[in-house]
Amino acid sequence: MSNGKTYGVAFPFNPSQVGDYVLLTQTANEEIRTDLIHLLLTRKGSRYFLPDFGTRLYEYIFEQLDTPTFNSIESEIREVCEKYLPQLKITNITITPYTSDYTVVSGSTSDVTYGMPGIDPSEYTAKVKIDYIATDSAFGTKDFVILNI
Repeated sequence: MSNGKTYGVAFPFNPSQVGDYVLLTQTANEEIRTDLIHLLLTRKGSRYFLPDFGTRLYEYIFEQLDTPTFNSIESEIREVCEKYLPQLKITNITITPYTSDYTVVSGSTSDVTYGMPGIDPSEYTAKVKIDYIATDSAFGTKDFVILNI
């Protein structure tokens, strides 16, 4: 527990149970994960006064499941993370075509899969798994995020 110290707004947005308006992150690692998800799921150009913030991942929905598309997705993710999250070192990005037999084992927060809102999972183009290390402390913390696009 963080002894009352909070870092930012948690994602996905949920109401707080302790009197805050929304649930807040309790650790630096939770905040880094939330910042990564926020960056990846924000459409580039949708942020006032920061039009370059976000990604073009929404443009890859329904694209062909081929190597050039997967390479474009990977380079987009690496580029924006390098610019806006310098404390994050991406170790691996795995992009695979969507299959209907994919399941997520719930339990820890690392097992949560985030996707584009309002789209049926059977319509996803690909699953993107991003392995990263948070390098802002003395000891790097490993984690991953899975996106459906």
